[in-house]
Amino acid sequence: MYYYKVSLLKSNAPYLVYKSDISIDIGSCVQIPLKSKTKQAVILQEVSKPSFETYPIDEVLLYKYSQTQLDIAKFISQYYFASLGEALSLFIPNRVGCCPSTTPSITINPPTLTPPQQKAYNQIKSLDTSLLFGVTGAGKTEIFISLMIDSISQGKSAIMLMPEISLTPQMQQRLESYFGDMVALWHSKLTKKKKEQILEGIYSGKIRIVAGARSALFTPLQNIGLIVVDEEHDDSYKSMNNPRYNARDLAVYMGKKLGAKVLLASATPTPSSYYRYEVVKLKEPYIKTDKNYQFVTGSDITPLMIKYLQANYEKGMQSLVFVPTRANFKYLYCSSCGKTHTCPYCSVGMALHRNHKLLKCHYCNYTQAIVEQCSFCGASPLLSNRIGTQEAIEQIKSAIPAIEIEQFDKDSITTPTKLKKALQNFSLGKSQILLGTQMLSKGHDYANITLAIITGLDYVLGLADYRARERAMSLLLQIAGRSGRAKHATIVVQTQNQEFFSSYLDDYEKFLLDELEFLKMANYPPYSYLARVLISHKDDTKAAKMTLDITTKLKEFDTIEIVGSGKAPVEKISNRYRYNILLKSSQRVELLKALHSIYSPSPSLQIDIDPVDFS
Repeated sequence: MYYYKVSLLKSNAPYLVYKSDISIDIGSCVQIPLKSKTKQAVILQEVSKPSFETYPIDEVLLYKYSQTQLDIAKFISQYYFASLGEALSLFIPNRVGCCPSTTPSITINPPTLTPPQQKAYNQIKSLDTSLLFGVTGAGKTEIFISLMIDSISQGKSAIMLMPEISLTPQMQQRLESYFGDMVALWHSKLTKKKKEQILEGIYSGKIRIVAGARSALFTPLQNIGLIVVDEEHDDSYKSMNNPRYNARDLAVYMGKKLGAKVLLASATPTPSSYYRYEVVKLKEPYIKTDKNYQFVTGSDITPLMIKYLQANYEKGMQSLVFVPTRANFKYLYCSSCGKTHTCPYCSVGMALHRNHKLLKCHYCNYTQAIVEQCSFCGASPLLSNRIGTQEAIEQIKSAIPAIEIEQFDKDSITTPTKLKKALQNFSLGKSQILLGTQMLSKGHDYANITLAIITGLDYVLGLADYRARERAMSLLLQIAGRSGRAKHATIVVQTQNQEFFSSYLDDYEKFLLDELEFLKMANYPPYSYLARVLISHKDDTKAAKMTLDITTKLKEFDTIEIVGSGKAPVEKISNRYRYNILLKSSQRVELLKALHSIYSPSPSLQIDIDPVDFS
């Protein structure tokens, strides 16, 4: 008789021991009886006969996790504070006896690169991990394709990660024009049947390139030689559910583990990536066009914006209109100088809680009464209104009735079919305006866009987040980068902070260097490490008590700083009261040590290491 320690998939249950009268390989998927149900588990190791009674394994399935998958899952479990069963559930195991041991090398004609592209490509080839910092429209995709062709020609495979909304028919066509049916697009909206077809192609060795959202990282591709993370600055690479991994950071870890080349890329890279990795630059767009920036004030769709939209429509050109609806809170900002009312201790915007008649900092929990006067210039009143996408569409349609507008936000683009239809309508010129939220900034490339209107940047700039400046600046340049790809364009920017934005329009690297100075002074990442402990319970008193107990325990660690603790910005979700503790340390290992001292798998306690969201 054999005895095995197993991990339950999709569960935070502790390890269990089962018996079998046959020898089973480590990593094998098995069916086990648990109480009155049958569950799937993974064989972790053979153990000696335990002192307690054990149940037999029901069935050995035809799927098996590789040793590399097991090792990476163990890292995810430890670093991102999840059970091994939860970490393994991210991966799709290999089918036993299906994966070919060798894959043929194939010759594909690469794209013709311009001299700057060729120089960047040569630099990347000499580096294991690098950051391609290229302006929008510089031709980064041709470099990705060239590197993928290298991987294929060496008999290896490749993964290309993109934010989900960038997985457009446009990108699919570009990849298929080079790789045909060797490439598959992988994302959460695929049907079960389509996923099975793609997996069949991966198991047989026919599919050698998987392009997709963060889950593409966990497909069972063999012999991975390249991982590309496009739009590496995008927060959608961070999972908001357990395990709370960041696919960008995990791609770098996996590349080292697999001996694969890793390339991060963005026109607006994060300060952390710029600081940590070798930087390869593409400074000029593929097609040089002029971008004329116009700064306007106000907090709504103004008559001047309508005038610009009308003129562009009459010229037969297309427009983008950005409206921010991000986050759950409004912030007080000055109608005179445009500054957001900030916390005196954290240099971030204070959230307005009208119900409680107070302002609150969601970092240190400093609170004060709602103020009427601007603390920067003394003007009053302070405003908190902001416009939504639907309201913006109504205002434009009432002024220009004949114009067709595609609403482009999470409320309207709910399926791949709706995404395809909206972009197809715009591509064919059936609609003249693409109006929406941050989804607009993700990789869309249309030659006829000659006007971009960006509203509400001051709202983004005032968010209660140490990365507010980075988010606002990146957003402006990403949306501006969707226009003027082939023709001259006008960018209308609504802000009271023209001086801040205009100083970095032509030089994002200057912004990165200035921002790194600010982050260094404030001791934020990449100069420190952050973690957020999230406590939730149906009983408010119990949640508060847990928070106090955990905070007391964490105070024993003198290498970590408790930045703040108390009620979470969103105080209640799904009838559970929420509290959080924000921690900072200059030593990653010390921070992890402190967190492991308070962690136990529980629905009431979640740990978010390297958080990007603080609500």
